Amino acid sequence: MTREDKQSKPEFDTERVVLLSICHFIHDIYSSFLAPLLPFLIEKFALSLTQAGFLSTVMQIPALMNPYIGKLADRISVRYFIIMAPALTAVPMSLLGVAPSYGILLILLFLTGISVSLFHVPAPVLVYRVAGNRTGRAMSFYMTGGELARTLGPLTIISAISLLGFEGFYPVMIVGIIATIVMYFKFKEMPVTLKPKEKTSIRKTWREMRGLLLPLSAIVVVRGFMHACLTAFLPLYIMQQSGNVWLAGIALSIFEGAGVVGILTVGGLSDRFGRKRLLMFCLVVAPCALLLFTVTSGWFQLGILLVTGFSLLSTTPVMLAMIQEYSEDGSSAANGIFMMISFLARSAVVVLVGFVADMLGLEKTYVICGVIGLAGIPFVVRIGSSVKEEEPMEKTF
Repeated sequence: MTREDKQSKPEFDTERVVLLSICHFIHDIYSSFLAPLLPFLIEKFALSLTQAGFLSTVMQIPALMNPYIGKLADRISVRYFIIMAPALTAVPMSLLGVAPSYGILLILLFLTGISVSLFHVPAPVLVYRVAGNRTGRAMSFYMTGGELARTLGPLTIISAISLLGFEGFYPVMIVGIIATIVMYFKFKEMPVTLKPKEKTSIRKTWREMRGLLLPLSAIVVVRGFMHACLTAFLPLYIMQQSGNVWLAGIALSIFEGAGVVGILTVGGLSDRFGRKRLLMFCLVVAPCALLLFTVTSGWFQLGILLVTGFSLLSTTPVMLAMIQEYSEDGSSAANGIFMMISFLARSAVVVLVGFVADMLGLEKTYVICGVIGLAGIPFVVRIGSSVKEEEPMEKTF
């Protein structure tokens, strides 16, 4: 993207950025229903824990198709995917309570997984198109919607079950359908087909983007070790260290809450100070804070956890902005490749962290994850030598 292209970009479209963020919030509330519904599903269908765990796996399988969904979105128009996704996710997730069999549950969750990919792969492209030259700020708004949804989704579905019963909560799908209708009227006229005269190729996209995708993928992997130990095992770690049940209960909420603030803040700051600088800052602070977390205790430890959550979880909007800007016109295929790599990395790393914790204990595992996190720093440096000189992430706005 040339300097002239950047200057010709439209102004930050506040209405559409906020609408996309709200739509992300509504969509992800539905996709977060599964975990709080598991106890009810296990009881209704007499499921084993293996069968219950397989439900989540089936929902995530479509993520393997993310590059192909991105390729299709680049050829058609990203708006159609995003407009339909809230309804396509809301309907199957709202029908889980009335599913007559385990097989139908699997079908509903697989359809949900497809819809989740249909939304998350092209949505950052549309955010990029309406962000003007404040891509980082727009990505922060967008990602904040998703983070808040994962926080409030379980409360939403439990409240619905309390009011309507497990087999009667299906009317909650109405909100998702309304979101789709509103999105249709707001985006139906927006020309967002990115390259209508060119056929996109996943292989070609990878060749063109690998200078950025390779280091970012490595960062996702090393960041994944820190993320896995903190999200999957934090309450258990606090319990082992302090024996304080209350402290263990609020620790994860503090971590996630700090992440929401970081996501909302860091993307916008990267517009001003540069993507690479902010990414470097986060990937230096996060592992150092995690290592400090392992040698502290009590309320001071929770303060360190705030810093860790803020710096660790805030890197996603910066990386999404980098991908869209590096692809010049914005690319769903590039975002799909990155999301598939992220999915595979997260899935593998969580298992590996659990294995190490079984072998060495959580305390040593946390230290190891913090040290591995420091390995992300050289990959940030590598981005500087692989990205084009005129790349906007190296500029301030």
